[in-house]
Parts: sequence; C-alpha cells; structure tokens
Amino acid sequence: MKRRLLLVSNSTLHGSGYLDHCEHNISHFFGKDVKRVLFVPYALHNRDAYTKTARDKFKTLGYEVDSIHKAADPVDAVRKAEAIFIGGGNTFRLLKSLYDNKVVTEIRRRVLEVRPLSAHLPAPNVATISINTTNDMPIVYPPSFSAIGLVPFNINPHYLDPDPNSRHMGETREQRITQYHEEPDTPCVLGLREGSMLLVEGNKATLLGTTKARLFTRGKSSVEYDPGSDLSVLLTDAQ
Repeated sequence: MKRRLLLVSNSTLHGSGYLDHCEHNISHFFGKDVKRVLFVPYALHNRDAYTKTARDKFKTLGYEVDSIHKAADPVDAVRKAEAIFIGGGNTFRLLKSLYDNKVVTEIRRRVLEVRPLSAHLPAPNVATISINTTNDMPIVYPPSFSAIGLVPFNINPHYLDPDPNSRHMGETREQRITQYHEEPDTPCVLGLREGSMLLVEGNKATLLGTTKARLFTRGKSSVEYDPGSDLSVLLTDAQ
C-alpha cells in the first residue's frame, strides 16, 4: 500500500502562527518533488480567505497552492493533484462538501490504489472510518457519517485531558469516547492532543510532534504513547 498521510491534530498551536508548529514536518513530508498542492477549504464558510491563508503559508515553504473550490471539475482536480491538503474547520461542513463534489471516492482511490498522492490533513477526522468522534456541531447534514476511510480507526483531534480543578460538570472527552465505545463494533479512537500528529507511510504509523497521544480501544484501558512511538498496530483490521 502506497498511502502517505500526515494527520495533524491542529493547524495553529498556542503562541505560534498558522501551521508554524508543523512546518518542518510538512516540508519533509511533501519533499522537493511536489511543486503544487491542491487545497481543500470546504471546512470554512469563507473559502477564498481560507485559501489565501494556506497559499501564503505554503509559499514560504516553497509550494504553490491551487484550491479545489475554484476548479471547474473537482474530481479531475484530485486526479491531477501532486499532493492534497485538507484544511480543518467544521467537520460536518467539510464532509458534506466532499460528498457534494463527489471527491470522497476519488481521494480514497488516489491515495490507496493509484500512484502515491501525499495527503496532509489538519482535518484528520475525514481520513478515518467516520466522523463520529469529531468535536464539532452538526451545522449541516452530510449524506453519511462515513469518512474517506484512508485508515481503519477513528481520531479525536484537539484531545483534552480532564481538569481535576475544573468546576465544569459537562462530559469530558474521555467520557464521550467511552460512550462511543458502548456501541458495538466501534473502532479504536486515537486522541491527538494539540501539537501531535500521525505520519502514515504504507502500513507504518509513527506519532510525531511535541505531545503524547492517547489510544482508546473498546473494552480495554486507554494507553498513552510518547512522540516517536510506532503505532502501526492501528493500521490492522483487528483494531
């Protein structure tokens, strides 16, 4: 399998600018062979402004950006792309737009079946089995919660640990993921904290970044992983 994915928990880290915390990872990931990146701004309402933000940043890294929302044929744009960058925002809006523009299947095909398409996703939910473990409000209704399915597990981005000193009595992320796993046949969920990212190359997965990640598996205790950990077990169907 030729898939190459960089699944990033967040686009902006406290104290730094847009993609600053992972710019070196992006440059190493895309390398020198990639010249142009196809940007997918569907997650935000103002797609022009979002594209400008991405284009300005990628220009400093040596890459030109084409936005899929300006393409006459989005499917053809995916077919011809050297690399793809799916921006974060509202996951429901993003997935609905991916379905509306009929690119879900084409992205999956390009990444998994055809010549390698490097995909950098600060919107990691859409790369997984489903968006059931997103943190976002369902402001629109996609035709399915099934995502692109580039990896056989789910992600909870921006994962937050319970604060023992907080007076907030709402559910914690841990409780919400536990509730998800009360349903049968639910896959494991990787909680990516701010500053963490998962590099997937073929059947190998490595945790990168500056923070730990927490893995939740139905019927088992959660496990913490340090940056640099091999998480290739996530890519097996047994999880």
